[in-house]
Amino acid sequence: MSNFVSIESKPAEGASATPVQPAAAPASHGNSTGIQVTDRAVKRIKIAIAKEGISPEEGGLRLGVLGGGCSGLSYSIKFDTRPRERDRIYEFDGVRIFVDPKSFIYLHGMTLDYEETLMRQGFNFINPNSSRSCGCGSSFSS
Repeated sequence: MSNFVSIESKPAEGASATPVQPAAAPASHGNSTGIQVTDRAVKRIKIAIAKEGISPEEGGLRLGVLGGGCSGLSYSIKFDTRPRERDRIYEFDGVRIFVDPKSFIYLHGMTLDYEETLMRQGFNFINPNSSRSCGCGSSFSS
């Protein structure tokens, strides 16, 4: 199942949805495969980071999971000016993604995509760890 989180900006035109491998993926636990970000999402993140005035060399996009929501867990996505001490840091074509250790338990193996259709636009969390999600699109359980 997939979930959507909206962002208020137009996506780059002509973006493809091919997953990008992280340049320097950190060591991970057991069978975890890290986090992937599609080309389309990378382009969208670059536009949004520039709009927010965040330095791509220092800051990035923070992905996380919070308790709550209709299904028990909610996705969190926000900008951060720098990584925290224990974060896993992924880099995709100059875009840095930060994930804290607790969130990584739920996000390993996930792909972040960006989709724009007539019905909706936003980031799409394609998460194999999600066993159930609700109608709001940003809540899940594992």
